[in-house]
Amino acid sequence: MSPPEKQLPPGQYIPRGWPVLHYGPVPKFRPKDWDFRVFGATESGEQHRWTWDEFDALPRTKAVSDFHCVTKFTIPDNEWEGVSGSAIVELAPPAPDVTHVMVWAEYGYSANIRMSDFLADGTLFATHRNGERISPDHGFPIRIVVPHLYAWKSVKWVRGVEYLVKDRRGFWEERGYHNGADPWREQRYSYQEDEGETPPL
Repeated sequence: MSPPEKQLPPGQYIPRGWPVLHYGPVPKFRPKDWDFRVFGATESGEQHRWTWDEFDALPRTKAVSDFHCVTKFTIPDNEWEGVSGSAIVELAPPAPDVTHVMVWAEYGYSANIRMSDFLADGTLFATHRNGERISPDHGFPIRIVVPHLYAWKSVKWVRGVEYLVKDRRGFWEERGYHNGADPWREQRYSYQEDEGETPPL
């Protein structure tokens, strides 16, 4: 008896390999200059900062999840390893009225997500996939993985997190992509928000 087929979100398919998609060039990693910052509406009002060695030494977690790209491919059953969103919040507490985060990457790229998504099981700043360091074209040294949302929210080459008390659209959200990005509801484009498909974030 063959195993049941993997259930995919509407419109998705499983490709060969792991396609590489991103905007702009792959940044060069310089560990001595690299840092990770948490800023914005922090509880203390201060910015939190880690060097690469400090970040790489933080407690890690593992999670297995699918990876859904808005271009309609899904990579099933990835084992990610990294620092969870909830661990970052414990280390750098937000102010009580924070509702969203903006994840910032090299070259000023950004994506906004709800704090509830940031704290969800499986959301982590991944350094490894399937037991190996993620490659430069997939986000080395770290990328955030938000597995229950379309993968443009899973930002590559992350450099920081900004705590927000009010939602603000990120790079692709400002360019016509849906603010929510739920693949099971096919929240691909911003015009769908006006159709009553879902309330805005």
